[in-house]
Amino acid sequence: MSKETPLTISSLSLGSDCSFEQRVSAAQRAGYNGIGLSAEAYVDALAEGLSDNDLLQILKKYRMNVTEVECIQEWAAKKRSYEEKFKEQICFHICHLFGVQQVNVALMENVSFNFMAKKLAQLCQRAGELLVAVEPMPYSGIPDFAAAKKLIQQTQAQNVGILLDAWHWHRASPTFFELTAEEAQYIVSIQLNDAYKRPYASAVLRDEAMHDRLAPGDGAIDLAAFIAMVKKAGVKPSIIGIEVVNDKLLSKGIETTAKYTYEKTIDLLKKYWPEII
Repeated sequence: MSKETPLTISSLSLGSDCSFEQRVSAAQRAGYNGIGLSAEAYVDALAEGLSDNDLLQILKKYRMNVTEVECIQEWAAKKRSYEEKFKEQICFHICHLFGVQQVNVALMENVSFNFMAKKLAQLCQRAGELLVAVEPMPYSGIPDFAAAKKLIQQTQAQNVGILLDAWHWHRASPTFFELTAEEAQYIVSIQLNDAYKRPYASAVLRDEAMHDRLAPGDGAIDLAAFIAMVKKAGVKPSIIGIEVVNDKLLSKGIETTAKYTYEKTIDLLKKYWPEII
């Protein structure tokens, strides 16, 4: 993959039971350009006794980068917890420490549209020069691309865009339509993965997302159509994240998980998006 569009293994893909160095090493050995890091994984690294400088030295040792940071939530809750406020600041700190230009955000709460837009605008202001990447999820307060686009338009903020995840897109609506060039400008990064043909029940759909997503090419998503859609519209993602959250695969170890997801993704991109490799 090119350094301009680093292929990144998401923090969730490698779970929470590995050290920072194990995470970096597994990703590097598999072929990834970078790792995603959640606020929780960063705090775990500090709990190992590592300093910020230690983390930078580990990345230097493996010639790797942190290329994705997540995930700020509860930003539109009517009363935010202190833990979530602190988590937001940790995400900002991680971005500045590792030179990551954007931070991923999601919203599980359902609040009024105007209130949500107001709170997103405030989040963008707090983020400063960082880009806020809103991820629509079918079981969330921002269920799909259309809702995310409308919300961003309402905020009138300049430092906000959309993170488009293939699994979430498919579960929100399996139909692929033609994105316009104007709509493509909203998409700042994408995540690739796959899904079973039959979804979990709507009441527990989030459980599927957190435990049973598949590697690209292993499921029912028409990823050829997904890639064709974003290519035709002129989407230029800053990151391609591989977010395969799969308990069965992860039980085989992070080395196997990283290697398998990388190989499946490269096979897909060679076939349908070779120019981005």
